[in-house]
Amino acid sequence: MVKRVLVSPEASALISDLKDRFGELMFHQSGGCCDGSSPMCFEKGEFKLGGSDVKLGEIDGCEFWMSKDQFAYWQHTQLTVTITKGRGSSFSIEIPTGFRFLIQSRLFADAELTDLEPVTFIED
Repeated sequence: MVKRVLVSPEASALISDLKDRFGELMFHQSGGCCDGSSPMCFEKGEFKLGGSDVKLGEIDGCEFWMSKDQFAYWQHTQLTVTITKGRGSSFSIEIPTGFRFLIQSRLFADAELTDLEPVTFIED
């Protein structure tokens, strides 16, 4: 299975530190509000999910979600969560650390499209 969401080693280290401090975490891909299209990290359950969200997979044991509308545009794209120095303007939990999460993306190759990790939709 080809994963839809990956994580860089640097982001993985930050996620580990955040999990030590806050416990279980979750990600939701921002659709453009606040900090552009940055992935937002929350304590698990602190972001209200609903019927308009789809789970793309998990990174480091953290669920990764985005809206169905946004997924319609990104469904042929593999995302990699990475970090950069600086402070974003979002509500994401990593902001006080001096780093922020970013997304790098690439289109899936045609051969990968037949073996993609399935997504999970929330039933209304």
